[in-house]
Amino acid sequence: MTTRLYQEHLSTLIQRYEEAMSYFALDAIVLASGEKEYYFQDDHTFPFHAYSGAQQWLPFTLNAETYIVLQTSQKPTLVWPLRDDFWHAPNPVPSGDWQQSWQIIEARKTDTWFDSLPKKTAWLGPKPMAFSVPCDGLKAYVDYSKAIKTPYEIEATRRASVRAVQGHLAAKEAFLSGASELDIHFAFLQASQQTANQEPYPGIVGLNEHAAVLHYEHKSIESLPTSRTLLIDAGANEQGYASDITRTFTRYDDDFSALVNDLDGMEQKLCQQALSGVAFKDLHHTTIKGIAQLLLDHKICALSVEEQLEKRIPQVFFPHGLGHLLGLQVHDVGGHQIDKNGTLSKPDDSAPFLRLTRTLEENMIITIEPGLYFIPMLIEKMTAEIPCHGCDLNKIQHFMPYGGIRVEDNLVVKNTHTDNLTREAFKKQS
Repeated sequence: MTTRLYQEHLSTLIQRYEEAMSYFALDAIVLASGEKEYYFQDDHTFPFHAYSGAQQWLPFTLNAETYIVLQTSQKPTLVWPLRDDFWHAPNPVPSGDWQQSWQIIEARKTDTWFDSLPKKTAWLGPKPMAFSVPCDGLKAYVDYSKAIKTPYEIEATRRASVRAVQGHLAAKEAFLSGASELDIHFAFLQASQQTANQEPYPGIVGLNEHAAVLHYEHKSIESLPTSRTLLIDAGANEQGYASDITRTFTRYDDDFSALVNDLDGMEQKLCQQALSGVAFKDLHHTTIKGIAQLLLDHKICALSVEEQLEKRIPQVFFPHGLGHLLGLQVHDVGGHQIDKNGTLSKPDDSAPFLRLTRTLEENMIITIEPGLYFIPMLIEKMTAEIPCHGCDLNKIQHFMPYGGIRVEDNLVVKNTHTDNLTREAFKKQS
């Protein structure tokens, strides 16, 4: 990552936050990374993830009890935690050219580094200190702009994509060799060069029927004698920025693999349509129609596309949203915001789980992730509640041991094309 990209990124953030201070008549803003939280009645902490608003400012992973102070026309100040601690490894301030743009203060937890701050100082992050003043609307104001990524942020996500793809390819090989879910996950972690705690989200590794559990959270230690399907949804972190990639791999060249191939083709067409000016809600509805066509083409449902849409058959097999904003958080903030004032555009009943309802803009980073699953609970509900559903229950029963399919790419939205970070990374590895 070049110094130039980081400096330009920092200038953009300073401009955004100075505009916010002017808009809300503030003299300063403090961004807090947060503090470690302990398990109940234990001296062991939850894995720590810094508040994204603070992490956005620095080119390395932030630790707990780190603060950033912003004042108009001044260099940003980094308040770095100084600890007298023989239990843990030393925590020095990272070296590098980034320091040229910062004032750096090392402070112990008992130090009152905030005594010199002006009266109108707002706080963003968990557990505000008593010196800060409330500022309703500030968080929404800055969150809205986070959706538009700087070249620095795009490059960090690109690198996170490369590492994740290396992990996916290793996971595929482990699957084909007959490995368990746990060993497949180990293969992913080793190839993507991270520990489980460093993943941007807990990786999903589902074999066979487990591929039909959208957020399958287990990792079986037992190898399966007949593993047909692997659905792996896993990403990597690069300087705080996440990739979020899903692939469905199959062992056999059969009717299920044909369904996987057709969904993959549909997903690529959706990616090409994700241009600036496109309402993401409309793209989701296009996906619903595409799922209906797949169900018809593969003789899973005999009803026409129009009849399926009327009876909401596609949602039985594709119950989640098409995608979301991606950045410092996997489901990045501001997906339902339509302006800096925090006005929300909530998803409607036709797509209740849609995490992105904004119109796409250039340099947003988003995911596109259609799926087609054979989920027993939803199939049973359909047969009980939708008369004349037109679905071939024998064929569905045939597909249930395969679980389901999801294909997910990470895209940079452009005006005339999309920059598909995921496909680009796979192509480089081929």
